[in-house]
Amino acid sequence: PSILLNNYYEGSDGNIYVRDLKSANFTNCIIDGSLSTEVSFQDQKLGLFNYTFNHCQLKIDPNEDMDSLKYLNSIIKRDPAAKSKISLILTYPGVKAVFFHKVANFFHLAGFHLLARVISQITRFFTGIEIHPGAKIGKNLFIDHGMGVVIGETSEIGNNVTIYHAVTLGGISPSIDSERQRHEKRHPTIGNDVVIGSGAQIIGPVKVGNGSLIAANAVVVKDVPDNVTMVGVPAKIIKSSNQGEFRPYGVDEKVKDE
Repeated sequence: PSILLNNYYEGSDGNIYVRDLKSANFTNCIIDGSLSTEVSFQDQKLGLFNYTFNHCQLKIDPNEDMDSLKYLNSIIKRDPAAKSKISLILTYPGVKAVFFHKVANFFHLAGFHLLARVISQITRFFTGIEIHPGAKIGKNLFIDHGMGVVIGETSEIGNNVTIYHAVTLGGISPSIDSERQRHEKRHPTIGNDVVIGSGAQIIGPVKVGNGSLIAANAVVVKDVPDNVTMVGVPAKIIKSSNQGEFRPYGVDEKVKDE
C-alpha cells in the first residue's frame, strides 16, 4: 500500500526524515522508482510535502514498547488508585486522551487538520478531555480524572506533568482580533514535573517553571518560576524551593496550614 506523509526531508546520509514519527523504520520501500532497504523516521523538523512510499514494511523500534511501559508505570507511581497496567488502559480516560492525541497530532502535522480535529472531538466525547491536535505534549503526561480539561492549540507541556480535572490551559480574549492571534503563541508552556491541581486556570502564553505546583482553583496569568507553589486568584507564590516527593493536587501539609 502507498503511505502519504508530509514534513519530510532527505538527510545527508540519504535517509528520509519526517517530523514526529519517532524511532520507526520502513524497510523495502520503493522511493521514486528506486528500492531503499531502510528509511529512518526520527524526531526532526522541517520538510517538503507529499512524499509517497510504496510497498513498505513497517518496523517499530522495541524502545517504543519500553516507553509505553514507562508511561504506565509513571502513572502508577502518582496514583494510589491505579491497581494495574491493564486497568489504566481500559478505565483511565487520561490514558486514552493522550494516546489519541498522538494520532490527532500526527494528522495535524501532516496537514490533515479537519481529520485531526474530528479525532480530537471524538476523544473529547468519550473522555471529557479536549486536547487541540496542535498542542505539544512531552513524555508521561498524566491527566487524572480528566473531566473538563481543556488544552489549547499552542500549549506546550513538558515531561512528567500531572493535570487534574477541570484544568484549562487557555488563551486571553480569543474572541478579540482573532485573525491576528491565529498565528501567535496564545497558550501556556508548562515545564517538567509540574503538578496542576483541579480547577486551575493557566491563561495566556505564560511559562510555568520546572517542578512548580499549581494549587486547585488557582488562576495563573504571569510566568511562574521553577519549584514554587502558586495559590489564589490571581495566583501568588506562597512557597519556594519545592523539593522531594510528588504532591497530589499541587499542595502539601505546609500549604494547607498556610
